[in-house]
Amino acid sequence: MRTVQVAVAGGSFGVVEQEPPEPGRGQVRVTVEACGVCRTDQAFVDGGYPVSFPLVPGHEIAGRIDVVGADVEDWVPGDRVAVGWFGGHCGRCTACRGGDFIHCARIRVPGWAYPGGYADALVVPVSALARIPDGISAVEAAPMGCAGVATFNGLRHSAARPGDLVAVLGLGGLGHLGVQFAARMGFETVAISRGAANAEPAARFGAHHYVDSTTADVAAELTRLGGAAVVLSTVNNSDAMGATVAGLRPRGELVVVGVDPEPIRVSPFQLVPVSRTVHGHPSGTARDVEETLRFARLTGVRPVTETLPLEQAGAAYARMTAGRARYRMVLTTGR
Repeated sequence: MRTVQVAVAGGSFGVVEQEPPEPGRGQVRVTVEACGVCRTDQAFVDGGYPVSFPLVPGHEIAGRIDVVGADVEDWVPGDRVAVGWFGGHCGRCTACRGGDFIHCARIRVPGWAYPGGYADALVVPVSALARIPDGISAVEAAPMGCAGVATFNGLRHSAARPGDLVAVLGLGGLGHLGVQFAARMGFETVAISRGAANAEPAARFGAHHYVDSTTADVAAELTRLGGAAVVLSTVNNSDAMGATVAGLRPRGELVVVGVDPEPIRVSPFQLVPVSRTVHGHPSGTARDVEETLRFARLTGVRPVTETLPLEQAGAAYARMTAGRARYRMVLTTGR
C-alpha cells in the first residue's frame, strides 16, 4: 500500500510503499477512498503538535472496513465508515469517565496518535468509526469528520433557536458548511466574508444576508439586523472574531471553531452589561460525525470539494495552505 509521509518537520511529501498494517484487538483496518486536507494538517506537518516523524497526516477519512480485529462487534468488512479528528479515546481519564469523550485527555487524533488517512489504508480503534449513510459519497463524507462536525456541533449546541439571527464569519472550508447548516437548521443566516464576489456563493449556500467585511462595519450591520444570537467564527483571524462581538444581542454567543494563536480582543464592557459570552467548540465524537452525516443527507448539505489523487498530496496541501481551495481539498485513492 501507499502512504504519503513527511520525514521531518516542515518537510516535503513523499510516497512510501509498505505492507498494510494488521488490526489488533478492538481495531479495524479501513481502506481509504477519500481523505480531506485540513488546515490543522499544517500544524502537524510543521511540528506545532508533539507529533512523531516520519508523519502520515490526515484526519478527514472516508472508506470501507477491510479487516476486523479480535473482539470487534457490530462492524464487518465492507461497512462504509468515516473517521475524523476524533480517532478514539482512552476511556480512563476524568472526561471519559463522565462520558465527555471529545475532551479525552489522551484523545487519539489520526495523523498524530497513529498514521493518518494520506494512505491507501490505516488501522483505527472501533470507537473512532462513524457510519456513512447511503446517498453520501466518500468525497462528500470525508470533510464531515472535522470541518462538518465542528460547524454542525457548534451551531446545534449553541443558544440559538430556529428563527434566530445567526451569523457565520468566513466562507471558506468551514464557513461554507456553517452557512448551509445554519440555514437548514432554520436560522436567519448571515454570511460574513471579504469582498463583494462572495455574496453570490453565500446566497447559494443559503444565507439570507451578506456582509462584506471590507466595506461594512460588521457589528453595526448585525445590530441593524436585530443582533445575532450566535456568531459562528470559522476564520483564522482573531481581530475579525473580536470585531463581531458588539453585534451580538444580549446573551449572544461568539462560538469559535477556527483557530489563531493571537488573542481575541474583547472588552469586558462588551460582555458584562449584556451577558455576552465567548467560547470555543471542538469537533465532535464519532457519534457526532454520524449525526452530522445523517443531517446532511436529510437536508442536502454538502461540502464543495476539489479532488486530487493521493500521489499529488503535496499539491493539494499547497493549494489549501495558500487559501486557493474552493472550498475543501480532498485526496482520492482510486479505491
